[in-house]
Amino acid sequence: MAARVLLQPSLGAAGPRGLALRGLVSSTNRAGEDSWLKSLFVRKVDPRKDAHSNLLAKKETSSLYKIQFHNVKPECLEAYNKLCQEVLPKIHEEKHYPCALVGTWNTWYGEQDQAVHLWRYEGGYPALTEVMSKLRQNKEFTAFRKERGNMLLSRKNQLLLEFSFWNEPVPREGPNIYELRSYQLRPGTMIEWGNYWARAIRFRQDSEEAVGGFFSQIGQLYMVHHLWAYKDLLTREEIRNAAWHKHGWDELVYYTVPLIQEMESRIMIPLKISPLQ
Repeated sequence: MAARVLLQPSLGAAGPRGLALRGLVSSTNRAGEDSWLKSLFVRKVDPRKDAHSNLLAKKETSSLYKIQFHNVKPECLEAYNKLCQEVLPKIHEEKHYPCALVGTWNTWYGEQDQAVHLWRYEGGYPALTEVMSKLRQNKEFTAFRKERGNMLLSRKNQLLLEFSFWNEPVPREGPNIYELRSYQLRPGTMIEWGNYWARAIRFRQDSEEAVGGFFSQIGQLYMVHHLWAYKDLLTREEIRNAAWHKHGWDELVYYTVPLIQEMESRIMIPLKISPLQ
């Protein structure tokens, strides 16, 4: 009996604190279990041991893309555009070159005095090698490169493949503005990104704004580029806001954001020669 009396006050003294502590431990355990269970169902990384280029790229085509970023001297931008509009169509239209100009732009918002060119090489790396070999022997192109080089501050390029679930970039009528959203992913997360965006792209097709989606093979690696077309900046805002009202979009954004190390948005205006207007 005495033991019971002693035990009861002991439990009573620990009552609120003990219950609170027990509740905290229980709550923590449940949160941990929920988080662990969620991780089982959310991550859908393909377990196969294969290059992500084989898992994510389009199988029905062997096209390779090259994107070029040219930072032009501010005082030379007009002359640079004029020169490109005179020479680039000749390469694009020449049947002996297995390549096509997908689009060419000046950056409007983002890095200033910048030109962006996107090329498609139908036939992959052999087509790229063939074009480069022929251009080295083309005196007009050699002179063009020399003149163009005097107008540049810097330049870089990347070789890209297109995601299998994205739209094929085809010529379109304008006028449009274009947004190039570039994502530097954490190494090892490309397949996971592809898993999520294979679903996410379905939310962004209503207004036909999706132009193309690409991932890098050579150059800056684990880079993703999404290309969008809009009538104007207000239309862009309206379309992007509308996506948040579609069930499931917020969840896909929630799970893709942690995969990103850095991201950049460019608003671009097409040149007159661009197939994407």
